[in-house]
Amino acid sequence: MSVFLRLRHEEYRLCHFFLSKNSYNRRIIYQLGDKNVLLRSQRRNFSLQSTIDSFAKTQTGIFKTLSESTPVEYCQKFLLNVHDVTGLPWWATIICTTMMLRSCITVPFAIYQNYILAKLEYVKIEMDDIAKELKKETAVAVKMYNWDEKTARISFKRSIRKQWTNLIARENCHPFKTTLLVFFQLPLWVSLSISLRNLVYMLPNQDFHAQLTFTELSVGGFGWIPNLVEVDSSLILPVCFGLLNLGIIELQTLSKVNVPTKLQKFLTNFFRGLSILMIPIASVVPSCVVLYWTTSSAFGFVQNLILVSPKIRRLCKIPQTPSELEQPYKHIITGIKYRFKYFSDKNS
Repeated sequence: MSVFLRLRHEEYRLCHFFLSKNSYNRRIIYQLGDKNVLLRSQRRNFSLQSTIDSFAKTQTGIFKTLSESTPVEYCQKFLLNVHDVTGLPWWATIICTTMMLRSCITVPFAIYQNYILAKLEYVKIEMDDIAKELKKETAVAVKMYNWDEKTARISFKRSIRKQWTNLIARENCHPFKTTLLVFFQLPLWVSLSISLRNLVYMLPNQDFHAQLTFTELSVGGFGWIPNLVEVDSSLILPVCFGLLNLGIIELQTLSKVNVPTKLQKFLTNFFRGLSILMIPIASVVPSCVVLYWTTSSAFGFVQNLILVSPKIRRLCKIPQTPSELEQPYKHIITGIKYRFKYFSDKNS
């Protein structure tokens, strides 16, 4: 049974690494004062180490650029600092860091996105009334000035654009603001994923601290995944990751009362397929990365579930809209029951 003693960086100084005569045993030695302390002796499969060395030397192009980028560097340092300060095992460090960053970054932007969407809904309602008035005015102008159909259409479209711009400026709710969540959440997701990948492959520098972190990840797992460097051979995490993503898509679909457009139906089916496609991808990446993905998706599912509540929306200063459900959870449960009944009747 190997023993791992974790020491704070300020409490030790590196003495040396050495390999024993048995090439499968690696011992990590530190020096505390004049006393050598054996921290870890474990059997190591050097084919894995050679793979890591080869991977670090051969990575080029976009992967090298991403792994050495500034956002990834900051995320990697943040992960290491959380691990060192809290003293938590790596599985708990990944979960806590994910929840911390999503609470501080993505939740405020998600609330702001819902706020802008609510404002836009009111603007569109007002715009419908304005469009009716403009149609009447255009019809009058056609008779007064003998406009042809093309001139009338150009004038109408120009007036519509002007009125829409005025309403957007008045309410300060430009549609682009609804994409801010994606512009912050996606880079964060990529940066943390690459950061964990760097820790597994000891990048960008295979120094002592990188090897120490690799060793901690190797023993910092939980339950059926004791080694976070390896893949989850049980497929529990990859499947949970895919199901959570599907749950988020279905939750967003069931919480809407408006009939979806063809584009919305296409995007919904596209993301459903993407969620399923991510399962085999998640099954071949290190478990620490999949743990982050699964935790992030679980947080997103709960976040979406909470933000459909009218009480929470009023608490977050999100305006009430005509399309808002008074009893969203009851509506979602009814929708789920209807789908199960539909599929059961179809298969019977």
